[in-house]
Amino acid sequence: MEALGLEWAGGVPRLWAADDMARQGLVTTVSAPAGTAAVVGWVGSFRDRAAGARRLLDDFGRPGAAPRPPTGDYAAVLVCRDRILLMRDEQARIPLFFAESGGRVSAVSTSARRLGGDGELERRYFCRYLIGNLAQPHSELTPFTGVRRVLGGEVVELSLTGEMRGRAVRRGPRGTGSGTGTGAGAGAAKDLRRTLEDAVGRRMGETTACHVSGGTDSTSIALLAARLLAAGQGRPGDLVLLAGRFGTGELAGERPYLDEAMREIRRHVPAARAVFVDADDVADFDDFEHHAGDPDEPHAHAFRASFWSRLHAAAAERGCDTLMTGCGADPVVDANPMHLHELARAGRLRQMTKHARAWAAGSERGLRDVVSAYVVQPALPLAAERFAALVHRRGTVLGGLGTFARPPWLRPGFARTHGYREAGLTESRFLFGREPEQSLYDAANYLAAPDPLSWYQARQYGFFLSHPFLDPEVVALMRRLPAEATFRPGRPKAVLREAMADLLPPGISGRAVKIPFDDVYARGLRRHGEQLVDLCRSARHPLVAEMFDVATLCRAVREAQLGLGDAYAWDRMNGSLALVVWLERLSRRPRARDAAVPVIVGP
Repeated sequence: MEALGLEWAGGVPRLWAADDMARQGLVTTVSAPAGTAAVVGWVGSFRDRAAGARRLLDDFGRPGAAPRPPTGDYAAVLVCRDRILLMRDEQARIPLFFAESGGRVSAVSTSARRLGGDGELERRYFCRYLIGNLAQPHSELTPFTGVRRVLGGEVVELSLTGEMRGRAVRRGPRGTGSGTGTGAGAGAAKDLRRTLEDAVGRRMGETTACHVSGGTDSTSIALLAARLLAAGQGRPGDLVLLAGRFGTGELAGERPYLDEAMREIRRHVPAARAVFVDADDVADFDDFEHHAGDPDEPHAHAFRASFWSRLHAAAAERGCDTLMTGCGADPVVDANPMHLHELARAGRLRQMTKHARAWAAGSERGLRDVVSAYVVQPALPLAAERFAALVHRRGTVLGGLGTFARPPWLRPGFARTHGYREAGLTESRFLFGREPEQSLYDAANYLAAPDPLSWYQARQYGFFLSHPFLDPEVVALMRRLPAEATFRPGRPKAVLREAMADLLPPGISGRAVKIPFDDVYARGLRRHGEQLVDLCRSARHPLVAEMFDVATLCRAVREAQLGLGDAYAWDRMNGSLALVVWLERLSRRPRARDAAVPVIVGP
């Protein structure tokens, strides 16, 4: 999807924005003596998008200025007097790409396919994509040769004629968990409450939707939004509480929590509109060809897009201009299990064993499982997966398939030729790194949120998803907290619960486990399993046969239908199926550009 673009004609830069997205407020353009900026999304505050874009231009428009990109959800192109800057915020929710050859950039766009759709496919990208189950891409590679991604928190500097001058990732201070931040107890909870409330406030719109599931995370976000509105920061009627409601199956057990959450939120803002979207007929893989085939890039979580799409449509019908979720809370505000690895590295084995026992008791897992997951695997991720595969595969395709190992349906020759092992090493370092307790927070930003769906539907629905728990200031705070502030055996997200103690209703504050979407996934495989097999067998794109042993991939679908494998293995299969569909529909996507408004012609 193209929201903005930059091209050169006769050496002169021409910046433009999509007309309909500018009218919807999804793209903001400003000009000043320092230059011109086009911003997709928002900088600083959603409600003050124009002011945020002007501050961005003022800060970066000065000759030689090199601040770090400010907080927000945005991708931006700045045409200044002496240079051109491309940048994205640290959360990297909104994409930005550039086509480069021989050190010169020829075009910039939010659509990778617009820049490279007629060219050769980049096979190394597909090896990187097929590793793990990240919801967001985080490497510069794209599906198209010669097209590169601007990374989260990165600033790319070009000359006015497009020569590449430099790329730099500029992120805020990270902090450590070694006691440099807030202490344990009430102080940590107070700081989290204030920081999270600020993150919610920055994301409030004229008509704000909050996804409410009945869990601690989404209810906390909606309650903070309600409190802000009740305090006069907006009109009370401008809050929409959006919930997917199941009347049958396991997820019907969420109804009492959902009803309790809605009552408590509306107690603060009685005029808030509760919108229940009946989801009993929703199954994973509904409209899979559409959701997996239409985005610019293959989308590993497209199998669940039908559920989110239904919620997005309901929010759009109510005129919402932003939709906040609780996504990201699990890895960010829960206790960080990787501190066990930190203790082991420091040689504090007795303390590590004590904490591991407490963790095992609190999570109803065995001590060996806890040590394996949080001490051994981060130290030797690839070796640990190979050992697990030997133990658990037992003649199946999905058994023992973890995050990094080559899936059996990926042809060994393709993997060797195009760097699958190297990609696995790179990804394992990204997820664990030398300090896994810190790398967890970096990876959390890309694990948790279904944003590719939000991005390619933004033009249709008029808003982007936003995630307060992934706000850089919230993440920075949790990085600084020592382990004793966050770890309470048997009480997950202890700091969050304490921070929200005066707002969360008792039934939600005290719950420790949510019902997963296993029913929806199993129903989707029953309903669409044969269709998925047929899609693989009938695929005609030459890269499908070059990359995959289709018979083995089909066998994986059959095993998943029988309940074999686990969530890691299913995610690997889901991502491969999405890639098959994406390749098949690659040539069918329209190339015509939507109506565009010139922002600047010339420097």
